[in-house]
Amino acid sequence: MKALFDTVSYDCSKLVTKTYSTSFSLATKMLYKPIRSDIYNIYGFVRFADEIVDSFHDYDKKELFEHFSNDLELALKYKISLNPILNSFQDSFHKYNIDKALVDAFMASMRLDLHKSKYLTEEEFKMYIYGSADVVGLMCLKVFVNGDEDKYDELKDSAMALGSAFQKVNFLRDLKADFDDLNRSYFPKTDLNNLDETSKQDIINDIEADFEKGLSGIKKLPIEARFGVFMAYRYYSQLLKKLKKTPALQIKNTRIRVSDPKKVELLMRSYVKYQLNLM
Repeated sequence: MKALFDTVSYDCSKLVTKTYSTSFSLATKMLYKPIRSDIYNIYGFVRFADEIVDSFHDYDKKELFEHFSNDLELALKYKISLNPILNSFQDSFHKYNIDKALVDAFMASMRLDLHKSKYLTEEEFKMYIYGSADVVGLMCLKVFVNGDEDKYDELKDSAMALGSAFQKVNFLRDLKADFDDLNRSYFPKTDLNNLDETSKQDIINDIEADFEKGLSGIKKLPIEARFGVFMAYRYYSQLLKKLKKTPALQIKNTRIRVSDPKKVELLMRSYVKYQLNLM
């Protein structure tokens, strides 16, 4: 009976989310229960694609990625996959009528990570950000608005801005790993060998503008999703605050993180702000 297999698949995506990202998992728990599984399903899909290009150094990444890509296409076509992560994703994909172009754009950006290490122009950078982050925000927005196309169109720009902000914070936090381990440099016109305070501040100013635009959209989200997304926003804002206070040289040589106790504190403070309408 496929229903049992679907249940197992959903559980797998939830486990992937909880294992790979405590912060995203915590934010997802703040969503209304009926939509949590679909966000887990989206996260599981994007996480596995990202892991192939970022982590599996002892294997043929290109071959693994092509297998994953082919399995994805078959899953979306036939509405089933023996890969439980893809099986759960295809279910949410069809349930919410997610635009295939969003999936294609995401996979295109992941494919770039197989061979492209530097982004020299703003156009290249924006295209990569769109595929690796903005479209993930749009996939989640499809779930949040539950088929309301007018609401989707109203909030899509702010959802993309929030996705961009999250991704850029990740890039700034992971400068050392991306540069030293993967030989990648995402920020254009920035010499990571000589990252200074001016360059760091330019990046932060750009992120803060994305956050401002993203927050305006959070306030208009359906009640089922609003607090969960606000929680994610608060976490990344806290991470950016720490990065802002950290000297540029130190950012390049260490990975800044928000401790688990601080995440719990953020949850409590965010809930108070949310209840008092102080977002």
